[in-house]
Amino acid sequence: MTNNKFKDTIEALLKKDSRLVDEHKELKLALIRELADKTDEKLIELLISNEEANKKFFVRVKNIFVFKQNDFKSFLDENQIDNSYTAYENRIGLSSNNRLLKDTGDVVLNFPFKDCVLEGGQSNEEGTDEYFELEGNEYSLKQAQRKEIFFNEVLAQDEIDRLEEPKAFTNIKKHTKKGEENFKEFTRDENGIISDNLIIKGNNLLALYSLKSEFTEKIKLIYIDPPYNTGNDSFAYNDKFNHSSWLTFMKNRLEVARELMSLNGSIYIQLDFNEVHYCKVLMDEIFGRHNFQREIIWRIGWVSGYKTAIKNWIRNHDTILFYTNNELFFNKEYIPYPEGYKRRDGAVPDGKGFPIEDTWNCSENDILNSIQLESFNQEKTGFFTQKNEALLQRIIKSATNEGEIVLDFCSGSGTTAATAHKLNRRYIGIEQMEKQVEIMKKRLVKVIKGDTKGISKAVNWKGGGSFVYLELKKWNEEAKEKIAECKSLKELEKLLNELSERYFLNYNVKFKEFQEIIIKEKEFIALPLTKQKEMFAKMLDLNQLYVNASEMEDKKFGLNKDDIVLTKNFYNKK
Repeated sequence: MTNNKFKDTIEALLKKDSRLVDEHKELKLALIRELADKTDEKLIELLISNEEANKKFFVRVKNIFVFKQNDFKSFLDENQIDNSYTAYENRIGLSSNNRLLKDTGDVVLNFPFKDCVLEGGQSNEEGTDEYFELEGNEYSLKQAQRKEIFFNEVLAQDEIDRLEEPKAFTNIKKHTKKGEENFKEFTRDENGIISDNLIIKGNNLLALYSLKSEFTEKIKLIYIDPPYNTGNDSFAYNDKFNHSSWLTFMKNRLEVARELMSLNGSIYIQLDFNEVHYCKVLMDEIFGRHNFQREIIWRIGWVSGYKTAIKNWIRNHDTILFYTNNELFFNKEYIPYPEGYKRRDGAVPDGKGFPIEDTWNCSENDILNSIQLESFNQEKTGFFTQKNEALLQRIIKSATNEGEIVLDFCSGSGTTAATAHKLNRRYIGIEQMEKQVEIMKKRLVKVIKGDTKGISKAVNWKGGGSFVYLELKKWNEEAKEKIAECKSLKELEKLLNELSERYFLNYNVKFKEFQEIIIKEKEFIALPLTKQKEMFAKMLDLNQLYVNASEMEDKKFGLNKDDIVLTKNFYNKK
């Protein structure tokens, strides 16, 4: 059988497994490789059942067939087995950006992309999302256009040169009770550390690196509610964020986040069953098993309707992993005794209350239902995975004292920031999505003016305080957003000259061949628009997504004088 015929045979064979094919009938190379690494039973059965594949990818030892994983994966790469999209990537010099670059076996947790960096850029794309909207005194379920896309890119370490440099800031404004105002410099505490509350819009990995010079070992608490990797998260990924990609996404961010934590700092990560066990192993690797403190089970609350119809145990909890950085700092919390409560022996208790256990909302005394179960809860912002202020209050009070810094780099609707503000903690919130950022800003403005929602009554919140809003200055990220907004190949074509003249392309890209030949070929025209957009986006150099602070005075980036002055002030430079 010729090479081409064998390639066609294997491609047709793999397409028999519906797991391996996307909505465009193209093979999912990353998933196939991942299943090969796991010696997935269904994949092995498929390959071994075909005579030619059996001869190529298996060796018989007595009565046992041994799968030659490396031979199979090499075949996938060498023969561009996945789809025509990859063939175009190779033609214009992009193939190295979209490969599982290496597998290693010398660490606790082994997964493809492990030694790589995943830039988790999100931009705009059409879709639908559900949310609750207040109409009069009632909430009603609405369908909204989801304006999100995830250009999932992975880079090998030797390709990372400028990505982690501190970035320039723009659109810097201070928000107080008086409204939005310009300001001349950041406020600093007695140790010279910025004491302003910060809301940063931009890629969270790059924003975390931009915090290093100012906040290394200064963050007392990190809480994140990251994507659960369910395929139904509040934003969509172009590959549903396969398992290995998700682990890389988390690993990159947790590694730099740990550098920001104080020696007695804590981190709480909230997940569900999809990834929490893998995240536990990853956290053990990054923070050390000896720094694991508790697995907290948060019972979501009373559920009804279609969620109870499943023929299985009804899932009704999230898991929160609690780690310390080095030393344990913990403010023990209690649930007050109810009025008239007596011990079993009839005596009146004289303690502080019931000490809170590591199972939450699981007793008649500990009431902490998810607000998602309460259709008319005034705390809701319309953000699909929003968490309760009461939930964050419990975590923040246990891990910090007043005036200490709380960080949430998956800020979403801003629950962490709003709660920290009401509890007199300093905070840093990072979020990239436009819709979420606007929800968070409006929410915090209401908090400053004295909102009565969430924990406000419990803590006697009357308003006050301020926060500073700032954005990472975009460069190639701006180009990615323009690509995402295009509604046809014709609109993409109009962008071509601007991409080459204004933005920074990957040095490997054969731009002329793409512009003059490939984009006119019927096979490329036949690709789905989403794939065409990905091709355009991948031509951009990922090290140039945002403007580095060291280059911000170059006029081509368009920063104004105030942006430059305040960026220097942020990094404490003249």
